[in-house]
Amino acid sequence: MSRAMIHKSPPLRLPLVLMAVLLTACQMSNPDNEILRAAETPGAPPGADPNACYARHVTPAIIETVTEQVMVQPPQIDSSGKVIYPAVYRTETRQEIVRERKELWFETLCREDWTPEFISSVQRALQVRDYFHGTVNGRMDHATRRAIRTYQFEQGVDSEVLSIAAARQLGLKEVPRED
Repeated sequence: MSRAMIHKSPPLRLPLVLMAVLLTACQMSNPDNEILRAAETPGAPPGADPNACYARHVTPAIIETVTEQVMVQPPQIDSSGKVIYPAVYRTETRQEIVRERKELWFETLCREDWTPEFISSVQRALQVRDYFHGTVNGRMDHATRRAIRTYQFEQGVDSEVLSIAAARQLGLKEVPRED
């Protein structure tokens, strides 16, 4: 009776840890989540207040690959209707842009305004409106970012960075007076 060799696979911990580190690095270096002061940003929106801060959200283009059969030669049919030679088709593949890439710049609070107290206020304001379901902790965590994105999406801003307009709607930022 022979013994089968048992091969033990290495634990999955190392690949999972590496994947988590890479994902975190990607999120931290994501330029779409950056808050930039207009005076320090070469690509800031035209006419931007140099003392104000802005965020940029890029919606990537959606490209669809379309494959279709194109008739190269029609079928040859005799007088009785019998197909003598079938039609010849060629497969053509092309890419079509379904939705164009969009770049949206919007005014936001500057980094120094994002205190734990302010973040707690954002969490409470979103919680009252049933967007935030986490713990009010003053940290910009995943639940807070998701709530901000969901709230702002209805205003046409698909970003987890809170816009000045949304902060005003939530009652967290003063509305400038018209003189």
